[in-house]
Amino acid sequence: MAIAIWTVVMLLVVQIVFARWNLNQLPALGSRDLRKSYSSPGAKTVPCQKTEKSGIWLSVLIPARNEAGRIGDCLASVSAAAADDCGVEIWVLDDESDDGTVSVIERMGQRDSRIGLLAGTPLPDGWIGKSHACRQLASRASGDWFLFLDADTRLEKGCLRALRDTLSSQGEWGLVTGFPRQETETWMERLVVPLMMFTVACHLPCRLVAGSADPRFVAAHGAFMCIHRMTYETIGGHAAFSSHLVDDMELARRVKRAGHPVRLARIHRFVYMRMYENAAQVWKGYAKNVFPGLGRNGFLLFGVLFSYAFLYLFPLLTLCSSIGHPDLFLPSVLALALGFGLKAIVDRSSGVSPKYAWTLPAAICLLIAIGVASWTIAATGNTYEWKGRRYT
Repeated sequence: MAIAIWTVVMLLVVQIVFARWNLNQLPALGSRDLRKSYSSPGAKTVPCQKTEKSGIWLSVLIPARNEAGRIGDCLASVSAAAADDCGVEIWVLDDESDDGTVSVIERMGQRDSRIGLLAGTPLPDGWIGKSHACRQLASRASGDWFLFLDADTRLEKGCLRALRDTLSSQGEWGLVTGFPRQETETWMERLVVPLMMFTVACHLPCRLVAGSADPRFVAAHGAFMCIHRMTYETIGGHAAFSSHLVDDMELARRVKRAGHPVRLARIHRFVYMRMYENAAQVWKGYAKNVFPGLGRNGFLLFGVLFSYAFLYLFPLLTLCSSIGHPDLFLPSVLALALGFGLKAIVDRSSGVSPKYAWTLPAAICLLIAIGVASWTIAATGNTYEWKGRRYT
């Protein structure tokens, strides 16, 4: 056991070094130093239709289903971020809401004439709700770039200006995405939600997101996806993966397969959100995404969960065992401290308070439980539930 815990210590040292380096590979939104990205010899570009004010015509597209309590703040932030910008249109699609979402959108449209409301059509067989809504929004959009936002996304002032700088450096094709700053209030939110960026920082070589054409090296967040019209049409839009539960990752993979660049940027200074509002939403949201997000590969899922248990839970076990085995005390404490330090580094880099880094073992326990639940739903032939709809 002593050899095993010292092995964990060494692995965590390597993990910290990698994570610090890896996070530095992400360019900030608005930065013109966007690192070298791969290019596809067969890819074609089309000229953007310039506007006198901005040079880029941007369509902000927001699907909304029963978002009466959120969509107003979302639209207010988008309007403020787009103040005095003649190169922006804002479309919101009401996806069969029954909670007053439409009246909120209409009220916001009276304040900002750029905000338009679309009535969604019934969900066809073989589609997930969000992809169907996004397809309808894209069919109405007239911009060169489509910025898909979730109804719980909020933009800071200066966000669209920074995005335009990034798009100008990106060229006239591809995808720009990033992970918003996560605001959490309940205990399960604080434990589980920040693990999204933790996983990316610790395991995905961020340089290869932009620097490799391999679709395995990709990360995306559906709350902030900006894709060029030509790229969107080239990949077949959301119709190409209408039933895929993890639509944001699948869209990014298809952009790469088409030979167009995918840019993962640090956006937490300009974009924030509260994804879930209680424990039940956290559980359902992650259970819907974890197993499908790993390609429904059970071996990969349990390999990831085992490695997490070994790195972040095993030190706690050996610390408890050190009462009768004093040789385990030092490496156990070191391993726990390194795990907490790793979590603090990632949290701070993504705009999350690092004061909850010490809760990492509890967060990993919850993630393992959710991962097993996600696999069990698929293995038993049950359905994933989200926003009143069920998917297989």
